[in-house]
Amino acid sequence: MDAEPPQDYVTFVAARLGPLRREASRRCGDDGSTTATAVLTDLAGHWRRLEFQSRLHHRDLRGDYLERRLARRTAEWCEDGIQPVEVTVHARALPSATRGRPAAVSVAQRLTPLLPTTVRENTGVVAEAEIAWVHAYRRHLWHHYARVCAGGILLVGGLVHVMSQASGAG
Repeated sequence: MDAEPPQDYVTFVAARLGPLRREASRRCGDDGSTTATAVLTDLAGHWRRLEFQSRLHHRDLRGDYLERRLARRTAEWCEDGIQPVEVTVHARALPSATRGRPAAVSVAQRLTPLLPTTVRENTGVVAEAEIAWVHAYRRHLWHHYARVCAGGILLVGGLVHVMSQASGAG
């Protein structure tokens, strides 16, 4: 698995992110972004396999996998049902020394209207795809480390067993 998402994954996320969030929100009752990110992370972990199988079977198995993972994730996240949360916001009063005086404006703040905007189109989709891919990549690395450690332990154990058998036979 590469550290950066492929362009077709970003394109897939761009096409499916809005409906995915709406469906997650409908099923869970929240804004759906946490569930959508978890589902996209699951998809990123299996992206190459699903892409190969989609080409092999001439069907969009990635979309099917996305729907199955959404069903499972929403069942996990919303198992207990929606819990009511009570939020109280307290407004803090300004210190008496600053009341009535205008805030100081720096030179940089006065020059900001002259600068070009830094707002980019579709950065939310790219960021969502990057975040999900990085989470899947980290999970992939941890699984790789676990496999290497388990293989090393089995190798050492096998060597100890063979050596003990060889020393007992002689």
